[in-house]
Amino acid sequence: MSEPALPPSIPLHLDGQPHAVAPGTTLQGLLASLDNLPAAVATSVNGVFVPRTQRAACVLQAGDAVLLFQPIVGG
Repeated sequence: MSEPALPPSIPLHLDGQPHAVAPGTTLQGLLASLDNLPAAVATSVNGVFVPRTQRAACVLQAGDAVLLFQPIVGG
């Protein structure tokens, strides 16, 4: 009897650590799958800031570097 095939996944880095997501996962989907995220989190993919309004359109690719950080406001 053979083992069931694992669902396909794509490797990426999340806050500098290896992570894997299903093909077609968006940045919004990744955030929804994470526990204990602060209410306000800023995001970048491969060093480019991704506004909250564009997260659903940002489809993650193999090798992407996703960074989550607390936005800093003030002057």
